[in-house]
Amino acid sequence: MPGAAALQEARSLVRDARRVVALTGAGISAESGVPTFRDAGGLWRTYRPEELATPEALARDPHTVWEWYDHRRGFLATCEPNPAHRALARFFLRRGTAGLITQNVDGLHTRAAHEEAGGGPPDAALPVELHGMIARDRCNVCGERTPGEPLGDRLPRCALCGGLRRPDVVLFGEQLDAASLASAQSMAARADLCLVIGTSAEVYPAAAIPWTTLHSGGHIIEVNTQPTSLTRAASTAVHGKAGEVLPALLE
Repeated sequence: MPGAAALQEARSLVRDARRVVALTGAGISAESGVPTFRDAGGLWRTYRPEELATPEALARDPHTVWEWYDHRRGFLATCEPNPAHRALARFFLRRGTAGLITQNVDGLHTRAAHEEAGGGPPDAALPVELHGMIARDRCNVCGERTPGEPLGDRLPRCALCGGLRRPDVVLFGEQLDAASLASAQSMAARADLCLVIGTSAEVYPAAAIPWTTLHSGGHIIEVNTQPTSLTRAASTAVHGKAGEVLPALLE
């Protein structure tokens, strides 16, 4: 369990904050059994993600790229939101200020929000998905977004324009969606507290989010299993599993 003093200090910061933003990374989903990007099983062990998750690979060999993402989708469909996802969902359903930003593509924050709300949650409880969402498709030509379906014998095509559909995630070498990034930066600038959960916050531009809150006069609370490069900038760091820390911190 996290240290009592650090947890109490963090609870005081949350209680006193007017606008809270949360940035989450892979660490929050680890307790749901979500593998890291490079932990694919079976025949996919012979491939490097950097060789598959690129626009060039999609153009060169769309069948293989789609099969890999279909494999990942199938596994992620068996994963469930954990107590950390649910605690955040309940918190933003109650507070609804600033909001939730995630670097994860697993969709577990959205599932938790829907389940905790008992239906369609308000926008304030839904995450800004900086890297997209793996269970959703996007047309590579017109950009139309649609729910993903299991891969069949043929590559999926857009019903509007006939273009090749692709998983709606950011591939290596691509820029983040400009609207999502602008929304995240605006949320961080308005917040007076940034919770950084399960991420080392070292990869930009997402890494700039907690610093935006800090430079706007706010505070940072770090929740991670171990110290990171952000720890020294945080007002307090609570070391422990997110699934144990967040219910105690936010409820």
